[in-house]
Amino acid sequence: QVPLIESGGGLAQAGGSLRLSCAASGRTFSTYFMGWFRQAPGKEREFVAGIDRLGGSIYYADSVKGRFTISRDYVKNTVSLQMNSLKVEDTAVYYCAADQKGRVTTSSEYWGQGTQVTVSS
Repeated sequence: QVPLIESGGGLAQAGGSLRLSCAASGRTFSTYFMGWFRQAPGKEREFVAGIDRLGGSIYYADSVKGRFTISRDYVKNTVSLQMNSLKVEDTAVYYCAADQKGRVTTSSEYWGQGTQVTVSS
């Protein structure tokens, strides 16, 4: 019902930048809270950034504040995560999530397939 497809992952050096994109269903895009999570090997999936239906409320994990920026494009029906000043600890699989009820959580219903981000020193 709400397919999510991530792209933009890859390899970056510490201090560098990557931009992730999540393509979502256009018909009901504006009815969903969107966000990003990440999961490193052996770790639990953790919240990275979220954005509400209209983009008026944005929230970040403390670990990425000042470095990452989430945004949504209602023309392209995409949610992006601009990642600057990357650190090796940002290495993880990044997942896009959507939730029609409220802020995205690990229990949100819709998820993308994940895209690998690897940061080298």
